[in-house]
Amino acid sequence: MVSPRALERLLPVSRWPTAAEAKGARWFSPVQVGPVSLRARTWVPAMVPWRATEQGEVTPEVLAWYRRFAQGRPGAIVVEATGIRDVPSGPLLRIGHDRFVPGLRALVEAVREASAGQTALFIQLIDFLRIKRRPTREAFLGRFLDVSPYQATGEGEADTRARLLALSEPALLAQLNDRDREAYTMGARERVTDTHQPEIAALPQVLPGLFAQAAARAEAAGFAGVELHAAHAYTLASFLSRHNTRADGYGGPRASRVRLPVEVFEAVRAKVGPGFAVGLRFLGDEIIEGGSDVADAAFFACAFAEAGADFLSISAGGKFEDARQPRVGHAAYPYTGPSGQACMPTVNIGGGGPFGRNVPLAARVRSAVRGAGFETPVVTAGGIASFAQAEDILASGHADIVASARQSLADPDWFEKLRQGRGAEIRRCLFTNYCEGLDQAHKAVTCQRWDRDFDPSEPGVTRTPDGRRRLTAPEWA
Repeated sequence: MVSPRALERLLPVSRWPTAAEAKGARWFSPVQVGPVSLRARTWVPAMVPWRATEQGEVTPEVLAWYRRFAQGRPGAIVVEATGIRDVPSGPLLRIGHDRFVPGLRALVEAVREASAGQTALFIQLIDFLRIKRRPTREAFLGRFLDVSPYQATGEGEADTRARLLALSEPALLAQLNDRDREAYTMGARERVTDTHQPEIAALPQVLPGLFAQAAARAEAAGFAGVELHAAHAYTLASFLSRHNTRADGYGGPRASRVRLPVEVFEAVRAKVGPGFAVGLRFLGDEIIEGGSDVADAAFFACAFAEAGADFLSISAGGKFEDARQPRVGHAAYPYTGPSGQACMPTVNIGGGGPFGRNVPLAARVRSAVRGAGFETPVVTAGGIASFAQAEDILASGHADIVASARQSLADPDWFEKLRQGRGAEIRRCLFTNYCEGLDQAHKAVTCQRWDRDFDPSEPGVTRTPDGRRRLTAPEWA
């Protein structure tokens, strides 16, 4: 565990700004995001807290989570990745049916009240393809594997399964083709290139309407706008990837790979009103072998800006292709390999550490967008944990808005503390990814800084089911 003292060596803060300095700072200056005016360039990006019901409904714990961030009065908060399909997806928020609108409207009202109307609320819309848990050897060979490619002449299915089951592990792995080997060792995973499956082939016809309907529900619920999730391991990101080799006009060259995300954006823009913001989050670099890089990102950014995107939020990595092998019975998690570590870098990542290491990607994207004649604001994130970092990023023209996830989780009040000249009171994130480990385990996300200071006898604290962790950050006295 990293101590606060060690953090001071990694990211020293010689002094925090006075209230007067904060008032005149770029980070606390207003910015226009399409039709939406933000009072500050402070931004809390989407984080999944695992607090919805199994049916994807807003719960009191969801309301408390976002209310707590709103108390710090950031310029904007982006609600967690919210599924656009009305399909089971565990305790993740959904927006694929009108029945979700009342709960989401309550969320909007909670943030408006807690921030005194000072924080704009966006919601991130996501689509994802199916992924299965890593199977046992017996289940895979006995039921899941299509054995037809492995059958000897005249051999029955049962005999083939029995023969494969009798092989040693190295011999079995050598005999399986690439996709079957992955399904066995990692869990089966759909790809956008699986166009032999009708539902995958039809994604370009289906997704624009699904995203547009979801955006209309978000507008009806009172959100200021939506962020279309085209980053990391999910469907729109997979269309942007160099790994997308679809031959139907939606894969291959850059212009074809960006086609569906642009069509999704255009469908959403046509469905919502002119006062509703529509932006995208996508990758500055996939950070996987053969994946898209920052040159691709710059091309995509210009295409999105030309289509009329109201903001562009830049991330990195977080892909399935290099994920760590899951345990049997568990699904692969896209933030466990090198690309995932680049997405959410810890203090142990080496080099310059986790602090602002993805900012150059946003800077390259912004430069391309400005060079193409567009003023679309660019959001950067990744290891932002001090006022000086944010001011330098803005002063250097690397981004227009500076987002902070993990530091905001550690101390949701940190923006307000900075504004009041009370930076010395900030509870600093240790960047150990304690929170990410809980997310990976599909447990309610909390912060080690809250949990280390948690007194189980403290009255009035909402706790995790085991009673050992608090569900919201301590109140700022």
